[in-house]
Amino acid sequence: KIDRSFIDRILTSRKKRGLINSIIDMAHNLDMSVIAEGVETEKQADYLTSQHCDILQGYYFSKPVDERTLFEMIEKQK
Repeated sequence: KIDRSFIDRILTSRKKRGLINSIIDMAHNLDMSVIAEGVETEKQADYLTSQHCDILQGYYFSKPVDERTLFEMIEKQK
């Protein structure tokens, strides 16, 4: 799991991008999935997707919700 503190400056810090890319590559080489937390913008989501990050989570997709609300959201999408 990539902490949101790394995601915050992903678009402005070459070092952060390099570190994130290394984490994703290392995890995939170990047959592990990678979750990025704290994704707040479309540009962050696009970048992480382009680097083959497996799962993205954060306010860009939804504010935190309880279990009941989550299931209600899933039902509405069906």
